[in-house]
Amino acid sequence: MKAVVLVVVSLLALSSINCDVFFEEKFPDDSWESNWVYSEHPGKEFGKFKLTAGKFFSDPEDDKGLKTSEDARFYALSRKFKPFSNEGKPLVVQFTVKHEQDIDCGGGYLKVFDCKLEQKDMHGETPYEIMFGPDICGPGTKKVHVIFSYKGKNHLIKKDIRCKDDVYTHLYTLIVKPDNTYEVLIDNEKVESGDLEADWDFLPPKKIKDPEAKKPEDWDDKPTIPDPEDKKPEDWDKPEHIPDPDATKPEDWDDEMDGEWEPPMIDNPDYKGVWAPKQIDNPAFKGPWVHPEIDNPEYTPDSNLYKRDEICAVGLDLWQVKSGTIFDDFLITDDPAAAKERGEVIKKRQEGEKKMKSEQDEAEREKEKAEKPDDEEDDEDLDDETGDAAPVEEHDEL
Repeated sequence: MKAVVLVVVSLLALSSINCDVFFEEKFPDDSWESNWVYSEHPGKEFGKFKLTAGKFFSDPEDDKGLKTSEDARFYALSRKFKPFSNEGKPLVVQFTVKHEQDIDCGGGYLKVFDCKLEQKDMHGETPYEIMFGPDICGPGTKKVHVIFSYKGKNHLIKKDIRCKDDVYTHLYTLIVKPDNTYEVLIDNEKVESGDLEADWDFLPPKKIKDPEAKKPEDWDDKPTIPDPEDKKPEDWDKPEHIPDPDATKPEDWDDEMDGEWEPPMIDNPDYKGVWAPKQIDNPAFKGPWVHPEIDNPEYTPDSNLYKRDEICAVGLDLWQVKSGTIFDDFLITDDPAAAKERGEVIKKRQEGEKKMKSEQDEAEREKEKAEKPDDEEDDEDLDDETGDAAPVEEHDEL
């Protein structure tokens, strides 16, 4: 038994040694200002970030992150680190987002770049390797973006992943595996997964319709036909509207002044509509014609869809109408288990935020109540006591 335990411990230790954390940022203090670089791309009005835990939090120090601080601004901030490739191993991208301003329209995603990134010239058209995270704009857009660059073109996920849209901190995790599969987690819970080739249009389809195949001219794909034996009844044709038989000419009608009187038209109760022969099964029906497919000569499988040859930087490149989003706990690693373990703090953080916000909301309600004029309070008390009493009726004295 001891030998088994020793083997397990040894394997875990070896696994830990073989795992790498390529980048981690928790924004503990103002040192981020010397590590992160603002873009100076011309023609954009960029907003500034500030370090804060926000208006409500679980821990005033551990919960500090970068907060967008100016409304209606572009934001472009990045940091480089030692380059690496995820060849042959998983890639995990993880961070937290807190839309404590109850965001109406703005991005909450990050971008992953290679070493060609010019940090002071970063802008919306700058090429990137991965874009991942929430995006909210009105009631119609509340999604998690998962976008990969492949052969110079950005490819969006074909699935709709809904993001969180409340005011609390949420953890977003993307795991890309060397078997060309992926997972998306929110708050350490899997919300989507699948196959890279199936869920993105990286490659042309494996099969295409045979361009040489054509539906035979005698192919009958109509399941029913008009009954050739069915004939329209002789008394079928009736007008849709007829003169009202009960209408009479008004006594004050003047033919010379008003013209010749005609009774108004009414729906004809004998009208049967447009006649059509009844339908019967088509004896020549062969079923729907299916266009035959052939192997697509332009399709070539790629076992390295997952692979990023070089990852060297992360950046926040987004637009916000109403500022106040806080980004924190950036992590890029090849160890999904380590990322999940780090992410377990999200539950405690959310509990602390909800408790503090609830206390703040209650204090605000008490403050508003205390600031109400006395006459308003008296009116409210009177309403509470009397309810919606019926008005007193006045009576004449007898």
